[in-house]
Amino acid sequence: MHITLIQTDLYWQDPVANRAMLEERIFGLPEATDLIVLPEMFTTGFTMQAASVAERMNLTTFRWMKQMAAQTGAVVTGSYVVQEDGRFYNRLVWMEPDGTFDTYDKRHLFRMAGEDKTYTAGKRRLVKEWKGWRICPLICYDLRFPVWSRNRVPESGPPALLDYDLLLYVANWPEVRREPWNTLLQARAIENLSYVVGVNRVGADGNGIPHSGDSAVINYRGEVLVRHTHTEICHQQTLSLDELRDFRAKFPAYLDADGFGLT
Repeated sequence: MHITLIQTDLYWQDPVANRAMLEERIFGLPEATDLIVLPEMFTTGFTMQAASVAERMNLTTFRWMKQMAAQTGAVVTGSYVVQEDGRFYNRLVWMEPDGTFDTYDKRHLFRMAGEDKTYTAGKRRLVKEWKGWRICPLICYDLRFPVWSRNRVPESGPPALLDYDLLLYVANWPEVRREPWNTLLQARAIENLSYVVGVNRVGADGNGIPHSGDSAVINYRGEVLVRHTHTEICHQQTLSLDELRDFRAKFPAYLDADGFGLT
C-alpha cells in the first residue's frame, strides 16, 4: 500500500482557497499513490461556525474529492463540515476512484471547544477494503478512546482476520497537547497489532491556536517509521501487508483480547 500524508496549514474558513491549495499539492505528487489522507476539516480548519461553512452532500467539496480520486486513481479521504437533515456533522468522506464513497461521522466530539453543542455525533464505525487492506478511518479526538478504536476478531472467518490492518486518524490536534497525540498513536498501533497513520495540520488557526503537525506513520510494533513536525509536507510511505500478517502470526496477542460490546 502506497499512502500519502498531506500535512499543511489551512486557510481559515475558506473552502475555495483550501481546495485550490490541496489540489495543487495532490497534482504535484512525484509518484502514484493508493491512498491520499487530508486533515480534519480540511476545507475550513476546526471551526464551530458550522452554519456559515457547512455544505450539503454531493455539492462542491464532495465533487472535488470525486474529481481528485478519479484523476489520481487513489482513494482520497479527510473530513469537512456537512449539513444534513437540519444537523451539522464533522464528516469524513472516503472517496474511491470510480466514485464509490462512504462516510464516517466523528463519534467523539471535543466538548472543550463546544463541538458537542455544534455537531451531531456519529454512531457507526467505518471499515473499508481497498487493494487487499482493511482500513478504519477515525477523526482527531477519537484517538483518546481505545474502545472505539479497538481492533476486533470477527464472529465468522479465520481468527487471523482482524477487523482492520490500518487505522487512520485525521486531525486538527493543537500543539499544546502534542505529547498525548504522539503517545496515543503509538499505543493504538501496539494494542491493535496494526499500522497507524495520523495526519494533522500545522500553523495557527483562526482562533490563534498553533498546531505542530506531528503527522506520523507507525507500524504494528509501535515503531515510528516517520514523523513530520511543524513543516508542510506531502509524505509518501509504503506499507507491507505481508510483514503485518507475519508479525500477527508470530505474536497473536489478539487471541487473548477481552470481549466487549458497544452501545
